Amino acid sequence: MTAAVHSATLSGTTGSPVVVEVHESSGLPGFTIVGLPDAAVRESRDRVRAALLSSGFSWPQRRVTVNLAPSALRKAGAGLDLPIALGVLVATGALPETSIERVAFIGELGLDGSLRHVPGTIALAAAVRADRLVVPACDLAEAAAVRPGRTFGLPALRALAEVLRGAAPWPRPPRDAEVASPRDGNGQDLTRCGDLRDVKGQRVGRRAVEVAAAGGHHLLLVGPPGSGKTMLARRLVGLLPPLTRDEALEVTKVHSAAGITAPTGGLVWEPPFRAPHHGASAVSLVGGGTAALRPGETSLATASMR
Repeated sequence: MTAAVHSATLSGTTGSPVVVEVHESSGLPGFTIVGLPDAAVRESRDRVRAALLSSGFSWPQRRVTVNLAPSALRKAGAGLDLPIALGVLVATGALPETSIERVAFIGELGLDGSLRHVPGTIALAAAVRADRLVVPACDLAEAAAVRPGRTFGLPALRALAEVLRGAAPWPRPPRDAEVASPRDGNGQDLTRCGDLRDVKGQRVGRRAVEVAAAGGHHLLLVGPPGSGKTMLARRLVGLLPPLTRDEALEVTKVHSAAGITAPTGGLVWEPPFRAPHHGASAVSLVGGGTAALRPGETSLATASMR
């Protein structure tokens, strides 16, 4: 039997839709993944097997082939663990085929069947092609920022299987207001983490920061260590207005791909401030990597698409 599960993979800071096709057939027991998987995806076999057994399911003693389509696109990360596991369950008849129709799945599996955080969730959520999206519960706020009302968070594979079988209801998706507010749960305004009121003296430096913030100018601070350069630069953020929703989505995509989450778990509404070490390498500044591209400090500091 064949099953097809919708998901997505991350390339840099951009998500690409992926269809996980699982085929079960007779022959010697085996598990093969094709479609340009990286090391993390190839290792999913052992994670998926342990998660299924820990969740009360059996591992098929038949030949299982997993194809990640499109085959020409390199697949990276452990976010395909969940769709692979569900494809195996559907292909073996443990779940009905209709239960995964028009639903996409993203999530890393723990050996106990728990669903774990996936870097770049917001970019992956924007890339999937399905009516509904299921992500780990810890990534719900981030994914719901781009798909409000159509995103569901589950803590474990077993709980998700119960929902897909119809034995349990779908959890209530968060409302848009719950994931799009620039204030945290205590009512603190996240756009004002630093203020020039904290600075004593530095009359010229304060004036330069104010002019740069008002006119959108670049600013170069030069001076010996301990003279207050980083302190003034950090408080520049407090003079800037909060990001627009489009800007917040763009900034959150970059930060999520780098494994950085917002204080609220949703969108990053505050203009980012980065303070790389003076000995930082060129790769850490401009980004790069080997199999998986990661954004650098320059990308992480970008706050506007204009």
